[in-house]
Amino acid sequence: MDALTGLGLASSAGLNAWIPLLVLGLLDRYTQFVDLGPNFAWLSNGWVLIIFAVLLALEVVADKVPAIDSVNDVIQTVVRPTSGGIVFGSSMTSDIAGLTLGGQTATVTDPEQFVSSGTWVPIVIGVLLALLVHGVKALTRPVANTVSAGTAAPVLSTAEDGAAVLLSVVAVFLPVLVLLGLVGLTIGAWWLLRRRTGPPVYSV
Repeated sequence: MDALTGLGLASSAGLNAWIPLLVLGLLDRYTQFVDLGPNFAWLSNGWVLIIFAVLLALEVVADKVPAIDSVNDVIQTVVRPTSGGIVFGSSMTSDIAGLTLGGQTATVTDPEQFVSSGTWVPIVIGVLLALLVHGVKALTRPVANTVSAGTAAPVLSTAEDGAAVLLSVVAVFLPVLVLLGLVGLTIGAWWLLRRRTGPPVYSV
């Protein structure tokens, strides 16, 4: 279950870097459902939450404007995987929805011990997952903009933001449903890419 939680959160970060960070931070600060522990408690700091909220607002706007959304995706190539590593790593060291997850802390006090212990693995997995989802998003967005003459950008962006929120919440409270959400995202991306290439043309 902890792996599914990390999978959902990291995938959500691939769509929007700030949503899963805000979900974890807010739930840790204002509810009993998430306890991030000492190593990730900074996510629920009031000032950090305000910064996340401002950055989220900026991305929500930028991601809905054709052409600017592609520039934003280039910038987010670093940000989203970083967020994915953080949320996956935190999911392995936290008490989420009453489940005490079994990972060890990711504090680096002895680099050699840190590498040999394998505590870096969840962070790397989160980075790679978020990067994969981000890559699919960055590839499909220009396709949608081209097919729709730019009119699909705000609709698709809103859908992606909604999917990121849903994935983050499901990852915390119903992680078993994460796989269904990822299947839906995969089908959506495949459909957009197919619209670009179009159906096969057969000659007689």
